[in-house]
Amino acid sequence: MRYSFKGNTVLVTGAGSGIGAATAQLLAANGLNVVVSDLHAEAVARVVSEIRSKGGKASAHTGDVSRPEDAEAAVSQAIEHFGSLHFAFNNAGISGALKPCGELSPEDWQRVIAINLSGVQYGLRFQIPAILKSGGGAIVNMSSILGLVGIGAAPAYTAAKHGVTGLTRAAALTYSSQGIRINSIHPGYVNTPILDVLSEAERAAMVGLHPIGRIGHPEEIAHATVFLLSEGASFITGSAMVVDGGYTAA
Repeated sequence: MRYSFKGNTVLVTGAGSGIGAATAQLLAANGLNVVVSDLHAEAVARVVSEIRSKGGKASAHTGDVSRPEDAEAAVSQAIEHFGSLHFAFNNAGISGALKPCGELSPEDWQRVIAINLSGVQYGLRFQIPAILKSGGGAIVNMSSILGLVGIGAAPAYTAAKHGVTGLTRAAALTYSSQGIRINSIHPGYVNTPILDVLSEAERAAMVGLHPIGRIGHPEEIAHATVFLLSEGASFITGSAMVVDGGYTAA
């Protein structure tokens, strides 16, 4: 399905691969100017090239979401290149070390929180004023099924994603009346580079956690994200959209 975004501009973080890349490409296909932001310059360049090869408009930004100055620079680039900012998808994240609370180092904890939670807040801090100045729009924050349930081996990731869920609701309560809808999206396990470390046995076990009988595809999360940003979701704000193949239904 195609939506009309009237040539507005969107910023996508973590857009160099996986869900971020798929969403950036789908947003461009729906007529948006896309600021493709990621920590890895080569990945950014590849996604920008793919968008432009299909007639879309994109600008490359290399930055680290855990640095407030980089979050501000990404918004500034959107305005400098395209004149305004109306939408954002705060997608960047890492899985981090898989260790229980009693074994997780402070450094591992801080790294996950810095990227997965603080990175979203830094994005909101600079995106919201720009979107207000442009007359309103929408933001989607990447959470996870682990923003709703927990896994003992991933305490930092679970805490960060629960934090994103709460942060999204708090922001939505403040800004929805000012013309910015803000929602979180909660994928199940998706076939992205973050799962490349899994063995075949581990991947098979992961499939078994989803009643639908498989893990997700990046494009499936992209379609849900584009819907949340679109006018088709004009009465949806402060919500936690679950796209998990039934994982959390059990």
